[in-house]
Amino acid sequence: MNPPDLISIARHLAIGGAGGGRGRPRQTDLCRAVSASYYAMFHALARCGADTLAGATRASRNQQAWEQTYRALEHGHAKNQCRNRAVMSRFSPAIRDFGKQFVIMQRLRHYADYAPVTRFYRTRVIQYIDETERIIAQFNVAPAGDRRAFAIHALFRLRRD
Repeated sequence: MNPPDLISIARHLAIGGAGGGRGRPRQTDLCRAVSASYYAMFHALARCGADTLAGATRASRNQQAWEQTYRALEHGHAKNQCRNRAVMSRFSPAIRDFGKQFVIMQRLRHYADYAPVTRFYRTRVIQYIDETERIIAQFNVAPAGDRRAFAIHALFRLRRD
């Protein structure tokens, strides 16, 4: 999955493009836009983990190891790790911002996907999309060592035995 494509889809849905671009977007479109924005973050983090741990190019990696690493990211665990203030405070602002937005967007995605009475408004959904896009862009240019450490933090459980 390509995070910029997911952001583009989210924006298209939020402006009412799925309904032919006429009038207000349907609630279903706004919910799907929120969900796509979250998944842009999720896949940006999954790709970061796979690229930094298994290799960023096909020539430099074992494809099976890359896919296994990519698929290892778990939604709930990643969210909990992003909420760990003690660890997150050690990262650069770009990584901390990503973690905060990840938690926010995951919560909103749960409302969008599972709460049938939730209502979203176009203006606010577009703000979510814009903020998510900005934060992913900052994350992608954060120092490689910070992204690697954050990906490891998001992927793996800390064992204390």
